[in-house]
Amino acid sequence: MSLRRKIEKSNWLAARIATLAGWYLGRCNRRISWKTEGLSELQAALADGPVLLVMWHSRSIMGALHWPVADGPLSSLHDSSPVGRVSGALQRRVGLQPIRMSRKKANRAASRMVLKRVKEGVSIGMTGDGPLGPALSVKDASLDWARATGMPVFCYAFSVTKGRRLKSWDQMLVPHPSGKGAYVFAQLDGKASRKMTPEEIEVLRAQMHQLMVDTTARADRLVGLDPGP
Repeated sequence: MSLRRKIEKSNWLAARIATLAGWYLGRCNRRISWKTEGLSELQAALADGPVLLVMWHSRSIMGALHWPVADGPLSSLHDSSPVGRVSGALQRRVGLQPIRMSRKKANRAASRMVLKRVKEGVSIGMTGDGPLGPALSVKDASLDWARATGMPVFCYAFSVTKGRRLKSWDQMLVPHPSGKGAYVFAQLDGKASRKMTPEEIEVLRAQMHQLMVDTTARADRLVGLDPGP
């Protein structure tokens, strides 16, 4: 059986790999000299209630460590892929409340759980282009949750001067535990609603896409890099 299949079938193995990943990413978080922008604005919004947090899959690996847990809980949505299973286990390790969603099933029970947590004041986090891409393309799920919940939408991105890109569909950025880094939170202007025309939904998609592009570029510039995906 391949490692991929083993992770898909074993919560223990996913948790074990998450322990190793959590140790490494925690070391990165402690040893990198971070700049941050937009955190106070996010904290102010959380004082009024939960938010929807969106990010590109390629810049998501440090998100669980940068979320201000003391200011409000977060449930991140993940799928049952090996990366998704490990991501969910890692999120649990740092005090978040992940929810597994299926790419093949209707997810009615999981969706009810998401809405229940929102009513309880829990923010929701997700990748805009995940779990399998295409990269840097805002898929319907993030738009649907923005409309269903009506929560303020924030974007997250991080950047580092030392890291490497994985040979994955999104070229995920993995930091090295040294150098300089930056992470940025930025809020989308306005709110989404359930009653939006198809044209208004496409405007929302374009706005969310531009917000994530701009937030990622801002994180890159804060560490002196040219903007990248």
